[in-house]
Formats: sequence, C-alpha cells, structure tokens
Amino acid sequence: MSLVLYWHPMSSATPIACALAELGVPHERVKIDIRSGEQRKPDYLALNPNGKVPTLTVDGASMFEALAIHLWLAERYGVARGLWPQADTPERLQAMSWCTWSYVTYGAVLVRLQVAAHGDEALRSATHAEAAREGLSQLLALLDARLAQQPWMLGADYSLADLVVGSVIGYSVFIGAPVSSHPHVQAWLEKVQARPAMQIEA
Repeated sequence: MSLVLYWHPMSSATPIACALAELGVPHERVKIDIRSGEQRKPDYLALNPNGKVPTLTVDGASMFEALAIHLWLAERYGVARGLWPQADTPERLQAMSWCTWSYVTYGAVLVRLQVAAHGDEALRSATHAEAAREGLSQLLALLDARLAQQPWMLGADYSLADLVVGSVIGYSVFIGAPVSSHPHVQAWLEKVQARPAMQIEA
C-alpha cells in the first residue's frame, strides 16, 4: 500500500505526520507551501477540494480532514501495533468518542477563542474571548477528571487516542486555552508531547 502525505510543517497536518511516525508506517511526504497558496492550485484541489492540508492518498485515492485520516490510520494500522483498541470493544467506543470530542466539541469552542482573541481586528472581543476560555475550561475539567483516574486516555497504556486528543489540546495552549489550570491534563500533555514520534521536523 502506497501512502503519500501532503502537508506543511506546523499546521494541522503535523499530527498526521506524528501518527505515521508513531505507527512506523512507510510513506512519502509532499510539502505543500500554504504560504504561497499552493493548496489552491488545481492539481491539489483535485485531491482535496477543501484546499487545505492534510491530504493523504492511499494507492492514489485521496482522503482529507485530519480526524478522518487519524481514524483510518488507527483502524488500518493501530490495532495490529497495539495502539488502537479492537473493534466492538468498550475501549474502541471511548477512543472514537474522545477523538471526535477533541476535534468537534472542544475544537468549536477553540475556534471561538481564536477569532475573538487573534482574528481580524473587527471580530476581536475581550468579552467573547473570556467566554470562550471559560467554555474551554469547563471542557478541560471533563478531561482532567478522566485523567485523574488513569494515566492515559483509554486506561493504563498510551494509544493513538492520546496523540489525537493531545494534538488538539497542545495546539489550544498556543491560542490561550487555560490548560495549565487543569493539573492532570497538563501532566498528561507533557508526557504525550515528549514521545519521540511527536518531534517531527520540517
């Protein structure tokens, strides 16, 4: 199976590169220069009509959206490597739920903070930014309570669920999410980010 990752460093494609490294899956990487607008050229749009990174091609067939790629890699390679739970287990249900929670539920509030605190000047609002931080803090409290009971997202062992959720939470730190106010999340995030596979270079 031939895999090609279209990516740009320090973008939403970076966690996919980290997942491929964690899984030890051979692949080719093609850098898309998003600063020059290469992602909007017809050849790339034919692979990813959304005009963003990441894109992953599998034997020439393309898929896009980081969460979809994460879940495909987890199911295709993660189970055999002990990094993703077997199908039809309680752990699989939790893995799917928390990965989606990070990208959708947490991600939606994170976008609100990004716009209110770092967006175009006309859209910035200290009031809205503070409301978004409070919303993120409430969500982080849910994660903190889970991690108070176990060292990793799914229990005793690291999994790709930690990589997926940790990538979103880690990014949110740079946006201003109050991660450091939740000690179990902070300690877990440091462990996730210290893994060799997370040290992806350009």
